[in-house]
Amino acid sequence: MRIVVAIGGNALLKRGETLSWENQRINMRDAAAALAEVARSNTLVLVHGNGPQVGLLALEADAYKAVPPYPLDALGAESQGMIGYLIAQEMRRALPSRNVVALLTQTVVDAKDPAFQHPTKPIGPVYSEIGAGGLAGPRGWTMAKDGASFRRVVASPQPQRIVEADAIAVLVEAGALVVCTGGGGIPVIENDDNSLEGVEAVIDKDLGAALLAHDLDAGRLVILTDVDGVYENWGKPEQRLLREISATDIDPGSFAKGSMGPKIDAACRFARATGRPAFIGSLAEARAVVEGKAGTRIDP
Repeated sequence: MRIVVAIGGNALLKRGETLSWENQRINMRDAAAALAEVARSNTLVLVHGNGPQVGLLALEADAYKAVPPYPLDALGAESQGMIGYLIAQEMRRALPSRNVVALLTQTVVDAKDPAFQHPTKPIGPVYSEIGAGGLAGPRGWTMAKDGASFRRVVASPQPQRIVEADAIAVLVEAGALVVCTGGGGIPVIENDDNSLEGVEAVIDKDLGAALLAHDLDAGRLVILTDVDGVYENWGKPEQRLLREISATDIDPGSFAKGSMGPKIDAACRFARATGRPAFIGSLAEARAVVEGKAGTRIDP
């Protein structure tokens, strides 16, 4: 079966860990072992997040004052290359007989998307309230709560079209395990002459994965994260794991906008558009989630 799997930032970095290269490599090695169990009997396309990494690159770019800071689309491309390199290495280690290809991917967005006026997408490291306040003013950043901490938030427009979708399909048909659409894709707008131009934004990787899964005619979309599924009343004494839900009955807006909400939204979009199920669950249980034995199943 052809499966598009979206892995979150936890595949590379657990909450609270230092954003070091070694930590990311160790975590990705564990993630690759879990993903390899799925890839051995399915055609796998991997989409990854880039929030912590692109945020760190933005901090580094801001610290060097000799040149203007690089825009987020350029940093998104840089993070795609860096993360794609790491994922490809570890997937090859886990699947030595498989061709693994990491592909820079652009995603077209609408320049008039209202998201540009209302930043919601968290990127970069977490800060205390005092640290967040010290960054918001001088750098002109928008900061928002992320659990008990704060993170920088940026515009997250809706993905409209994946520019390299046809090339990805060719690679998949050739039997490659493709790592692509990292961070939802490098955000670009399409000009009247069909040329592409980068914009200051970060696309939600789960929505990008849903669009890609639709374009590739995937049998299912699987979103893997650091929780074991979708919970009703998350964080409260009465929280309850939802094992199976309908895309017509669930409201993604009732879940956290910076975390589970976009995952449910992406799963529902895929299910409604294709009539096929989507799954949300723990990366550590990847095979069981794909088989419907763990996590949350979202039906059309």
